[in-house]
Amino acid sequence: MKIHRVVELLGDGIAAELSQSIHTLAQALPCRLEFLPIDLSVENRRRRGFELYEETAAALKEHRLGLKHPTATTEDSPNKVLRDLCDFAVIHRPVATIAGVDNNFKKTIDIDVVRVAIGGTYEDPGKRINPETAVSLRVIERTPSRLAALFAFKLAEQRGTHVVSASKYTIQQATDGLFEEAVAEVAKKFPKIPHRKELFDSLLAGLIMRPDKYAVIVTPNEYGDFLSDAACGLIGSVGLGDSSSFAFDAQGNVTVALFDPAGGTAPDIAGQNKANPTAALMSVANLLHHVGERDAAQRVKRALFGAIQEGRSTRDIGGTLSCTDFTAEVVRRL
Repeated sequence: MKIHRVVELLGDGIAAELSQSIHTLAQALPCRLEFLPIDLSVENRRRRGFELYEETAAALKEHRLGLKHPTATTEDSPNKVLRDLCDFAVIHRPVATIAGVDNNFKKTIDIDVVRVAIGGTYEDPGKRINPETAVSLRVIERTPSRLAALFAFKLAEQRGTHVVSASKYTIQQATDGLFEEAVAEVAKKFPKIPHRKELFDSLLAGLIMRPDKYAVIVTPNEYGDFLSDAACGLIGSVGLGDSSSFAFDAQGNVTVALFDPAGGTAPDIAGQNKANPTAALMSVANLLHHVGERDAAQRVKRALFGAIQEGRSTRDIGGTLSCTDFTAEVVRRL
């Protein structure tokens, strides 16, 4: 049995329950996941300071594979600090309709949001230049834009589908223009993969009206953030979304991959066994796919979606089960 060493970043709120769910699932897999835990809770971050982040980044770079639980943003954002220390350039957020989850959107959606992980408006908090005016710097870089595009086209190649790049290139002509220029350069290397660019606001409307026209979408940083949460809302819950972050070498090969549920710490239900582990278990499935355990990944997804479709799920998506009972149901279906 092949062993995959996974750096597990423990967090806050419902993180302990999600970790327990993942470990329960892992015991039933046909491959072995060996977890190397690091405590990223607020208390430990305050106690150990930046040294803890350096230790975490070193472990991720050594083992090249990580699984992160939700962490509270207080004096700092663990996600941003690790993004900087590990040189994460691309964030991948798959979002697809899950049968059995009630929502207000009656069409089927199946998209992969590929987001440049750095730059945009998120790097600079800005400053007040007078009581009535504030400014911030928006940065778009060619290299992370190219890496995001490369990831998107490879993903579209695997899926047998197309790529849409989305930004406000007619208004932000210098910054978003550079992003679209980088995507177009990569598109030339994939002549068999259809590509079109759309204005981001038009894409939002199009996704609601004709979701079948969209598959792999690549965007600058903040646009991808907005889009992935909006898409999760369409399928019924932000808590159903999982995420993965990637760092690359100069040739575009993945050097570090970090998988995590996209939801927050949910302190209002922490410790009550009410957490929905769907996104956390999806993170495991996508981690398995990344390391080549594709049969195991598909088995997890089939078990997970089968349970939800039959109403054997947690209360937040229409079921009656606790976090542990739902996890047990998924494991039984494996």
